[in-house]
Amino acid sequence: MLRAQCLCGDVAFEVAPPLQFVHDCHCRRCQKSHGTASATVAAVPLADLHWLRGREGLARYATSPDSERVFCRRCGSALPSGLPFEDLTFVPIGALEGDFEAVSDGHLFAASKAPWHDLDDGLPAFEGFPPGIDAPVLDDFEREASAPGRCPGSCLCGAIRWELEGAPMLMRRCHCLRCRRARGHSHAANALVKKDALHWIEGREAVQVFKLPESERFSQCFCATCGGKVPWFMESRGAWGVPLGSLDGDPGARPSEHIFVRSKAPWFEIHDDLPQYETYPD
Repeated sequence: MLRAQCLCGDVAFEVAPPLQFVHDCHCRRCQKSHGTASATVAAVPLADLHWLRGREGLARYATSPDSERVFCRRCGSALPSGLPFEDLTFVPIGALEGDFEAVSDGHLFAASKAPWHDLDDGLPAFEGFPPGIDAPVLDDFEREASAPGRCPGSCLCGAIRWELEGAPMLMRRCHCLRCRRARGHSHAANALVKKDALHWIEGREAVQVFKLPESERFSQCFCATCGGKVPWFMESRGAWGVPLGSLDGDPGARPSEHIFVRSKAPWFEIHDDLPQYETYPD
């Protein structure tokens, strides 16, 4: 069995291998739910998904009459959810522990790909679902555009909105176990933004904050309604951390490095030429 838990540890589950239909979904709903470029998920029979603890702490947000997003009510970690296909459910494999085989079948909804992310792994890319999958496709949603030089951001349900003024100071991908558990993805993709360069528009009171007690900088902020990842403030740096998947436009910069690659998921390969650091850069 493959085990996983959320960031705070309140929720844990296990699934039986082998994993089926492993893929990266780039739809806007997955980007916002995970705060990353995509959701890396696998299909698992419902009978092979076992909740070990914390099922009473699950929060759910319906994205259609037939599908929902599930997340930890306390820390916002993405958890098994989605639209079942013939008694299957989608499991975010970033939180799964141990070494296991996870060969991706390709990229879904590549037409909605984030502008800051490149598909550089040589895998097939499909505009929507791949051929042979007969499933309803939800309309992609549009957010209100910002003025020139500003990049908007929002949660999944749209109750929380903000915008960035100017390009971020830094954009990076982090492979630490905390990030993998928080996002349910192979890694987190975040921007570092000056304190006065982020402007809240509405819904800041709906932000749920989870702070790891033993961490100086790491927090996860998310919408209490939909679980969409939103910016958090780092007191030690006097700057905002912004989940790149939450952005509704082009931030005007690109990721420049990989950090904590010593903790990289064993099934994930880095294909770009960006600098890689075992932990933080020197």
